[in-house]
Amino acid sequence: MKSDINQQLAIIKRGAEELLIEAELVEKLKKNVPLRIKAGFDPTAPDLHLGHTVLLNKLRQFQELGHQVLFLIGDFTGMIGDPTGKSTTRPPLTAEQVAENAKSYTAQVFKILKLEQTEVVFNSTWLNNLGAAGMLKLAASHTVARMLEREDFSKRYKSNQPIAIHEFLYPLLQGYDSVALKADVELGGTDQKFNLLMGRELQKQAGMSQQCVLTMPLLEGLDGVNKMSKSLGNYIGIAEAPEVIFAKIMSISDVLMWRYIELLSFESLETIAKWKADVAAGNNPRDIKVGFAQEIVARFHSQAAAEKALADFQTRAKGGIPDDVPDVSIKIEGECIGVAQLLKLAGLVESTSEAYRAIEQGGVKLDSEKVTDRNLQLNKGVVVVVQVGKRKFASVTVL
Repeated sequence: MKSDINQQLAIIKRGAEELLIEAELVEKLKKNVPLRIKAGFDPTAPDLHLGHTVLLNKLRQFQELGHQVLFLIGDFTGMIGDPTGKSTTRPPLTAEQVAENAKSYTAQVFKILKLEQTEVVFNSTWLNNLGAAGMLKLAASHTVARMLEREDFSKRYKSNQPIAIHEFLYPLLQGYDSVALKADVELGGTDQKFNLLMGRELQKQAGMSQQCVLTMPLLEGLDGVNKMSKSLGNYIGIAEAPEVIFAKIMSISDVLMWRYIELLSFESLETIAKWKADVAAGNNPRDIKVGFAQEIVARFHSQAAAEKALADFQTRAKGGIPDDVPDVSIKIEGECIGVAQLLKLAGLVESTSEAYRAIEQGGVKLDSEKVTDRNLQLNKGVVVVVQVGKRKFASVTVL
């Protein structure tokens, strides 16, 4: 049993930032019963990206060890808005937005989590019933001084930026979720440590066994600097097309590649160590990156999709045109259309200014020929294969 617990601990701690308190987790594991592993997700955006999967992968590892995952959707707290890391008060979501985003979450998470070992719960179930009296009792459990220990609150207070009263309630409500769910372990990003510890404190006040806390690192985005975020455009969405996921992974630096592999790959630590040794001995890191990109595409799509994404990437790298270029027809009023407007109407760029930038950077091709004239006109009736950057293609018919 001792070696089995040590093996469990090794798996649980792999890639984790901090485990509090390890001795308490050992005692929980000694009971040899499935633990209740909680992780909360605010449905503030409907699409999950690889940054989210750092946490989801760890939940899956707990399931592989026989434990039960409580996938908490913060439909109640989502209408407050998590203030963690925010320099301004965050606007709350409507009930309709929360419900729609929650549907998208649940449709995506089971690409990673085991359905039979996952309980999807909504904190409105118990927080709606807390009532005014319960909320006041909860608010009385902590002081304003304690709340101001949180770094983001402290910074905003010192710089005279407003902090709304309801924002102080968020950590308390997240902590109360752990009381309601009788959580044994709660997972979260390193930026959630204050909130996770709040759960321990409220469980203690309720006379319950305190949850252990496992914090996971925040995954850098494609830029290698900022946390992966859709709003920053440095993300890889798990619902994106296979060829897009593959190409984005291939675009990361050789240094950042190891960070992604260590946090996202299901390969053993021994295998990863061998890859590092091979690269140090002179092997091309691109080969490792290709294998990792295929692993991720296969996980969220299929092995066949991963093979095809590799073939498409190799074709593009050689300057070729993929076989499955989408057909797009655009209708114009006059006899010709400017290339920038064509790119916009074909959905390859969001604006003509973006099109002009792409042309100036040498990233636009028509039938494999680079466009250098930003004022180029195309006649009605033309059919042309348009390429923007390395990943965007369309066969455009001008009507």
